[in-house]
Amino acid sequence: MSVIAESCRPGSKATLEIRESGISPMHIVVANDFAHVNGGMAQVAVRSAIGLAQRGYHVTFFAAVGPVDAAFDKAGVDVVFTDQYDIKTDPVRIRAASQGLWNFRAAARMKELLARLPADRTIVHIHGWTKSLSSSFIRAALDRGVRVVITLNDYFFACPNGGFFNFTRGQACHLQPLSLACLRENCDRDGYLEKIWRSARQAIQNHIGITQRSLLTFVTVSDFSETVLREYLPPGAPLFRITNPCDLPQSEPVPVARNVPFVFVGRLSAEKGLSLLAKAARELDAPVVFVGDGPCREEILNCNSKAVITGWQSREQISTLLRSARCSVLPSLWYEAQPLSINEAASIGVPAIVPDQCAAAEMVENGVTGLWFKTGNCSDLRQKMELMLDNERASKMGCAAYERYWKQPFTLERHVHELERCYASILASS
Repeated sequence: MSVIAESCRPGSKATLEIRESGISPMHIVVANDFAHVNGGMAQVAVRSAIGLAQRGYHVTFFAAVGPVDAAFDKAGVDVVFTDQYDIKTDPVRIRAASQGLWNFRAAARMKELLARLPADRTIVHIHGWTKSLSSSFIRAALDRGVRVVITLNDYFFACPNGGFFNFTRGQACHLQPLSLACLRENCDRDGYLEKIWRSARQAIQNHIGITQRSLLTFVTVSDFSETVLREYLPPGAPLFRITNPCDLPQSEPVPVARNVPFVFVGRLSAEKGLSLLAKAARELDAPVVFVGDGPCREEILNCNSKAVITGWQSREQISTLLRSARCSVLPSLWYEAQPLSINEAASIGVPAIVPDQCAAAEMVENGVTGLWFKTGNCSDLRQKMELMLDNERASKMGCAAYERYWKQPFTLERHVHELERCYASILASS
C-alpha cells in the first residue's frame, strides 16, 4: 500500500501560512515502526499525521508493522508500508536479528518515496524506528539531503535498550552508553546476548545510520528527558519542545469520590513497575485495573489474582475506563519521557500517583493534583494509594488536576500548531 504525496493541498490555511512566510509548500513524512496505535508513541505518531492532514498538508505515513490504521484513509493520509514483523515477534529469528540491525527493505522504500519529493521542501519526522524499521531508512533520508526531525519519546537515540534502565537490577542506569563498563553490564531483560546485539545495533545507528547530523532537528517532550539526553545530541542541534497531544473533548470533571479502582494505562512491561502496583493494591484490598497488554501480564496476576487486565482498548474505551477511576497510577521504574495517561486522566479530573524520579513528576503537582511516591518503593506507593482512598482528598486533587490541565490543554490543534512552527523554522533556516 503506497501512494506518494506530490504537493500541499492548494488553498489550505496551512499552505497560505507557509507561503506568507516565504516558504514553498512542504511535504511531511511521518515515520514510526507501527502503522496503528499500540502504545503512547504510536498514538502520537498516528494522531499527529492525521492532524497535519486535516490542516491541509499532504502527509505520508511510513511504517513497517501492520495492520494499517483505518483512520488514515478517512483523513487522507497516504501510507507507505513495508509489511514486516516487529522484530520481537518475527518467528524467523535470524531474519529478525538482521532486520533490526539494518532494514534494507525500509531503506529502499524510503529512497523510492523521497525520489519523488523535493528534498528542500520535505520533512521526515521520526517517532519510533527500533522495533522494525532500524536506522537504515534514516540514512536514506539524510543521503537525499532531507531535513529529519526526531521526537525523543524514549532514549533509544543514546541508550542501547532505550531506557537508561538496568532490567537485571531493576533500577536506572547511569553508565555511559557503549562504554566498556556499559558493554560489560548484563542489563538487558532478555539476557547478555541480547545486550550485545542491541549494542551492535546502537553502534551501527551511531556511525552508519544517523550521519550528516547537521540535517537533524530534535523534539523533546519534557524537561526531564531533555536533561538526560542533551549530552548525547549533536552540538548545536536545533531543539524544540512540542507537547504530545491529549485530544479529549472537555467535559465535566469525574466525581472521583464515587469511583473505586486504581487504574494503570499503558504497555505491561517490566520497566513500568507494575508488580509494585499489583502488590500495593492487594495489600490495600483495593481493586486495580491494568488497561493494556504486554509481557508482564502473568507477573501481574501472580502478584494479585484479583487484578483486572483489559488488553488493548480503543480511545473511547480507555476514556470510559479512566472515568471510572479513583486515581491513575504510574508506578514506572524507568525515567519515562512524557506519559500520556497522566494528562488524559487530568483532563477528566482524575488525580495521579507517579514516581518522584521520572518525567511524570513534572506533570503532577505533588500534594495538589496528585501524589509522588518514592520510585521503586512498594510500601510508599501503598501509603500514597491509601491517602487517595480519602474521598475529600481525592476529589480536591481531581478538581485541581482538571483546572490545571484546562488552563492550557494539550490539544491536537496545539500540537499541530507547534509542529508547523518547527517545520517552518527548519525550512527557513535551510
